[in-house]
Amino acid sequence: MRERRAPQKQHDRIKSGAEQQGKRVTLPRALSKLGYCSRTQAEKLISEGRVSVDGRTVLDTAAWIDLATARIKVDGNKVAAEPMTYLMLNKPRGLVTTRHDPEGRPTVFDCLKDVDTPHLSPVGRLDKASEGLLLFTNDTVFAQALLDPITHVTKTYHVQVDRLMEPELLAEMAYGVRHDGELLKATAATLLRQGERNAWIEVELDEGRNRQIRRMLEALGIECLRLVRVAIGDLKLGELPKGSVRALTDAELKSLRRRAGMETTKRT
Repeated sequence: MRERRAPQKQHDRIKSGAEQQGKRVTLPRALSKLGYCSRTQAEKLISEGRVSVDGRTVLDTAAWIDLATARIKVDGNKVAAEPMTYLMLNKPRGLVTTRHDPEGRPTVFDCLKDVDTPHLSPVGRLDKASEGLLLFTNDTVFAQALLDPITHVTKTYHVQVDRLMEPELLAEMAYGVRHDGELLKATAATLLRQGERNAWIEVELDEGRNRQIRRMLEALGIECLRLVRVAIGDLKLGELPKGSVRALTDAELKSLRRRAGMETTKRT
């Protein structure tokens, strides 16, 4: 008598750790890797019953699929991998780093209205009062590598403060200061120039804590007048006009990928 097999259930797509290799990813991650949406947005779409795989609606946000062979649809429309896009924006002051602001404030996406890539996301953030270099991409793996604290990709800022900066203050920023019980430190802090009443300093960070430079200065009794991000790794803001966007060059992208540990330098 032949053994009868139980019907395959949707949850059977969840595999053990040994089987979760190669092109096998969770469905939310698949939608993210394809550049369709973020994982959080994907989980919402799945829970709402709007996503199907190989013709079957999937409601399990933990479901694993084979990215190389699965036919994924959202609202009946096939999801295909978008070309990877990598952009840099010179963010003006006064814009919030979000796609939709509940308070109706201008956002950084107002600067991307002419960009025909629907699923771009900012890599990290700059607060409303900050300016300068902000990256956008639909390559979630690249974005996560740049933001991972393990990779220590440096970010460089030019900061105007409301006083003259003695060497001791700059040394203290590099040594570390406490704000609300948290130790904050810069990789480097150097003087750029100063006048009679204020100064410009350059600050390097290799971690991305919330409002880190402003909090460090506040702990030292210093007011931040302007904060401009001028570089991420070897990528320089350069002469890009405020509010303007351009694509990264192949060389710039390769350099960032190498800094983030995504590429290794070959020995000759």
